[in-house]
Amino acid sequence: MRTHTASENGAQVEVTSRRGRIVCRAKVNAEVGRGELFMPFVSLQGAAANFLTNNVYDPNGMPEYKVCAVRIAPI
Repeated sequence: MRTHTASENGAQVEVTSRRGRIVCRAKVNAEVGRGELFMPFVSLQGAAANFLTNNVYDPNGMPEYKVCAVRIAPI
């Protein structure tokens, strides 16, 4: 997970949406804007993003591009 928050790089965080909750490590960098979060779908950790959104795929079998509001809290 890449994020731009007050979280420290490598810190464990809880990411919560209206659909679910996951715990992961934050990677803080300048590539993601303030108030935004990016989570890949191709890694084991990133696959958990479906718990925050939904598990819909497009007709070609690729994960659908997903956007949702989340809360990030340090653990």
